[in-house]
Amino acid sequence: MASFIHPALFLALFSPLSPILFGTHSHVQADDSLIKLQCRNSETPALCIHCINSDPAAPQADKVGIAAIVINCLRTHSRILASNMTKMASREDDERLRSAYQSCSKGFLKAVKHLLKVVSVLKMGDYDKANAGVMSALEYELSCGAAFEESKRKLPGLVVYEMRVYEALSEAAFRIIDRF
Repeated sequence: MASFIHPALFLALFSPLSPILFGTHSHVQADDSLIKLQCRNSETPALCIHCINSDPAAPQADKVGIAAIVINCLRTHSRILASNMTKMASREDDERLRSAYQSCSKGFLKAVKHLLKVVSVLKMGDYDKANAGVMSALEYELSCGAAFEESKRKLPGLVVYEMRVYEALSEAAFRIIDRF
């Protein structure tokens, strides 16, 4: 899957799609310095900042709240990916491919549950467990991508983009939590 567009480049090219990807909340003016501080070590700081600013709770968020917002963005992307995979499975005639889509969908739904738990343990201050939960959720995306790469089947561009955003937000969550 290395031949795909980097999330930062895609974000710059397709930022008009951001209401689809991050909801329709208007951008809020949060404490920009705290948000930038938390996102600066991620590989895609602009994506991280965009995610945080899409949440109406951002202005009141502390460091843990910012991490929780990024994890909530991950949950949103996981739900979108599960839905997309379910739709593609319903249109697929090839049984093996349909099964792969269904497996990916189930994985992304499990990731949603993992990420919900991550927010809880994060707020309790168990940062190692929070990072482990983010990793567990990321493994579903990675195994889904690997399954399609092995089968030599191409996923639709928007789905690939969602998967790359999911990976980038996971990386941002790791970096933010590691700094606690």
